[in-house]
Amino acid sequence: MPSTQKPMRYGHTEGHTDVCFDDTGSCIVTCGSDGDVRIWENLDDDDPKSINVGEKAYSFALKNGRLVTAVSNNTVQIHTFPEGAPDGILTRFTTNANHVVFNRDGTKIAAGSSDFMVKVVEVTDSSQQKTFRGHDAPVLSLSFDPQDVFLTSASCDGSVRVWKISDQTCVTSWPLLQKCNDVINAKSICRLAWQPKSGKFLIFFIDTLSIVIWSPCGQYVAAGSVDGCIAVWNVDTQECMERMKHEKSYTICGLAWHPKGGQIAYTDTEGNLGLLENVCNKDGKKSSGKVSSAVAKDYNDLFDEDDDFLNTDLIEPRSSPKVVSNEEEEEDDDLMLASGHPRHRGAIIEDDENSLDTALMKVNSNLEKDDDNDQDGSIPVLPISTTQRPFYDGPVPTPQQKPFQSGSTPSHLTHRFMVWNSIGIIRCYNDEQDNAIDVEFHDTSIHHATHLPNSLNHTMADLSSEAILLACESTEELASKLHCVHFSSWDSNKEWTVDMPKDEDIEAVCLGQGWAACATSAMLTRVFTIGGVQKEIFSFPGPVVSMAGHGEQLLVVYHRGTGFDGDQCLGVQLIELGKKKRQVLHGDPLPLTRKSYLMWVGFSAEGTPCYVDSKGIVKMLNRGLGNTWIPVCDTREYCKGKSDHYWVIGIHENPQQLRCIPCKGARFPPTLPRPAVAILSFKLPYCQITTEKGQMEEQFWRSVLFHNHLDYLSKNGYEYDENAKNEAAKEQQELLMKLFALSCKLEREFRCVELADFMTQNAVNLAIKYASRSRKLILAQRLSEMAVEKATEMAAPEEDDEEEEEDFRNHLNAGYSSSTTEWSQPRVRNLYEQDMEDSKEADAVEEVEEMPEMQKFSKKLLGQVGKFTPIFVSANQKDSTAHSANILDNMSKFSKNTPTPNSRAVNKQKSPVIKPLIPKPKSKQALAATFFQPRPPPAVDKTVEEKEEKAENTLPEIQAAATENKRPKTGFQMWLEENRESILADNPDLEEADIIKEGMSRFRVLSSDERMIWTEKAKGGAASNSAEAKKRKRPADAKNEGKEKREEKSKEDSSLPKKRKPLDPSINVRLSAFAFKQS
Repeated sequence: MPSTQKPMRYGHTEGHTDVCFDDTGSCIVTCGSDGDVRIWENLDDDDPKSINVGEKAYSFALKNGRLVTAVSNNTVQIHTFPEGAPDGILTRFTTNANHVVFNRDGTKIAAGSSDFMVKVVEVTDSSQQKTFRGHDAPVLSLSFDPQDVFLTSASCDGSVRVWKISDQTCVTSWPLLQKCNDVINAKSICRLAWQPKSGKFLIFFIDTLSIVIWSPCGQYVAAGSVDGCIAVWNVDTQECMERMKHEKSYTICGLAWHPKGGQIAYTDTEGNLGLLENVCNKDGKKSSGKVSSAVAKDYNDLFDEDDDFLNTDLIEPRSSPKVVSNEEEEEDDDLMLASGHPRHRGAIIEDDENSLDTALMKVNSNLEKDDDNDQDGSIPVLPISTTQRPFYDGPVPTPQQKPFQSGSTPSHLTHRFMVWNSIGIIRCYNDEQDNAIDVEFHDTSIHHATHLPNSLNHTMADLSSEAILLACESTEELASKLHCVHFSSWDSNKEWTVDMPKDEDIEAVCLGQGWAACATSAMLTRVFTIGGVQKEIFSFPGPVVSMAGHGEQLLVVYHRGTGFDGDQCLGVQLIELGKKKRQVLHGDPLPLTRKSYLMWVGFSAEGTPCYVDSKGIVKMLNRGLGNTWIPVCDTREYCKGKSDHYWVIGIHENPQQLRCIPCKGARFPPTLPRPAVAILSFKLPYCQITTEKGQMEEQFWRSVLFHNHLDYLSKNGYEYDENAKNEAAKEQQELLMKLFALSCKLEREFRCVELADFMTQNAVNLAIKYASRSRKLILAQRLSEMAVEKATEMAAPEEDDEEEEEDFRNHLNAGYSSSTTEWSQPRVRNLYEQDMEDSKEADAVEEVEEMPEMQKFSKKLLGQVGKFTPIFVSANQKDSTAHSANILDNMSKFSKNTPTPNSRAVNKQKSPVIKPLIPKPKSKQALAATFFQPRPPPAVDKTVEEKEEKAENTLPEIQAAATENKRPKTGFQMWLEENRESILADNPDLEEADIIKEGMSRFRVLSSDERMIWTEKAKGGAASNSAEAKKRKRPADAKNEGKEKREEKSKEDSSLPKKRKPLDPSINVRLSAFAFKQS
């Protein structure tokens, strides 16, 4: 008998509606956009049971008493059926899931989301998850192979992909669908269906036919269209068995076949529910006499052209193919087109290379399942063509990672983060109501929150304490644009825009201190000033992945080549854009974890390059080991579930903090509600970290690594916290002493000597004391030898800066003539050198006053080891006495001063956000504003003096030290002798060292003219002393005559008056205290 169509009834509110039968077929189950799942005993049930699963339900699946739903809070959750009790969350996405489906036995579910990802989750253990990546647009639908070997997915990117579940790889992909950017814009939802039991056919329709299902017996196929038509075919005979038309021509969005056949439930996009009864007779014959039985008729004849209810847009008569059965040459079930007829959408054909409009694809034997699965009919892979291909068993190329902006969420989201960093947050809202950008600053003293229109559809952004940088891709009418909002500008025009050349798209942007940069599809990096002046342009050798800026540093990551077996092949360039422009990393490989890709790249708040890969490994540049990369944290150790991740937003070295956002069941956080920031600790992956020795080793090297930035800042003239450096050194020496004590207890004396090699001289002194008390005489003797070596190294003149500068010049002149160039000339004396000469008088006082301290230290050191090494005492004493003055020279020469409280950079650092440090401007005004100065390179003539002295001095070094102690009094010493009583009157409790400090602070407050007077007095006394010294001079001292003349000349130069603003006395007190602490 013919099928009957029962009147439709209201089921849910307007929107996408899904339908299915329960396992026994006793009830109909529906879900809709109202967030309810309703259970209908039959179509006439006026009081269905309702289960509220969320604000909105996008899809659901039912099997084995488990109800799985994809709801609007981006989760896939499970309920018991029919009770409707919540049973947990299976997985999460960053956006809503569009389709969920069970496998054949109900042990797994697959879910596809608008964030381009597909996940397969074990129902009984949600931690067992597999993620499939490869789609470039939201996922529309999914379907399991009946043998659980393959999973198919359709996406808005126009492709239908077949995945092998075991190794999460894409077996094949067909570009069959029309591309779109979101599910709501898709022409059809393109539901996929494998033939039950055998899995021989995979069927899906294109364009107007959007949903398809198999009958439980696998003999019939039912399909629904976007214009309300439903048709049923017999696959074997290729006959149209049933057809019907929606009473209001609404789009069919849900179809379900009764488990025992005979009924089809369907829903439309208006939330209505309908039912077809007596669909096919059990004997397999057609139930409608109006349908033609001729197999070779046109596809149009599958529908009756005389029927008024048929929409002609569903079919195209002129392109309708004839379908015939070729049982003689092929297997009984193989179907093919008759030759000479064009293909048509919806035809049932065998696939080949050009079959882009296929509706049903045969899975042929070229796709083989695993060796352990030899069941009949289990044919798992879908080939693009039936022609034989050469067999290749080598590494599989990895698709290249697409460009991304660090700290951003995917651009397809309607509400997303464009950037989240240590300065603030930029959110983008792109929906039907609004298309705008909101900027929020962590520290409102930098700037207030800002709302910007997004008429150009900006997709990239970066934020600094100076500006907001935005970029958009090109369209057919407009070029790609770089837009900057320079809110820290002092003029009224705070915005500027630059158009890229034709066919050149911006793919990544970043901001630094006073500059902006963008990387384009032409593999160019374009640098601009923060005000919009175009600067350097340079190319990189591959497609860009991401870029980051901090201070003067620019970091660019790009593809060096093609990776294989899931690995990315990335390179990194690190360039300094300051006055001395240089490249630090020259396209070195970026070491990612196996089978991972880059997730975040940037700088720590202190300026050290870092990056994070998809496996959760955080790596940092180790400047102390030749710019190598070292892993500092594994965020996966902090994740509770396998699908949980941490989204990194910032890294701080002091204090050691990894700031990130925990994402439950996803890789990205939603914009609302506002995510909470978590702070993770760092841990280097050292061996035996559970033992006491391993823990202390890890702590020591982590402290060394995370304070390397202080040396970098000092070397490059940045401000830094001197107290932090001292605390780090103290912490490191304490850890070394603990390791030393532990090694002593374990009778590892050789290891003790190795540890002492990392110690400072004072720490070695303590180690000698510990070894002597532990009655380890041999160890104490070896440590005493090491102490002497360290004292010698400290006394040696430090010429590292000069040698580095010399190497730099040689590198520039490599391969060229030796003619005079700008770099080969001696450098002009700068303001810093002049200023340092000003303070030589005070430094000389320090040297004289500190001499007894160093002699006491040497005697103390010898006293501890003298009883064990009597032969070595004299040499040790001689060396330490001889070099004490040189040690103080070095310490006072390279001592750093803390910046003044009125320094602008210090004021900025009062905010809770750590900002990039600013190099000091080289002007006298800046010198007056802050006492911190970059270390000046040594003068050339002084270096010559030191070399001559080394070559010519034949007397013992102890005589040289004695000669230095007989130098004439300086102007400060004469001033101090006269003013000592006034200082003691003001501060009667001061000791000798404190009197000198207070005197130095008062002496430096004097004007330059007053200081010059005291200097002249000192020179007058020195002249008479020098005349007497010449009479007593021995012949061996004649060689030092030239040196003394040069010293006197330098003192005369330093006595010239300079226009220098007197410094705050408190600053000088702190400076003096610091210099004395170093001893």
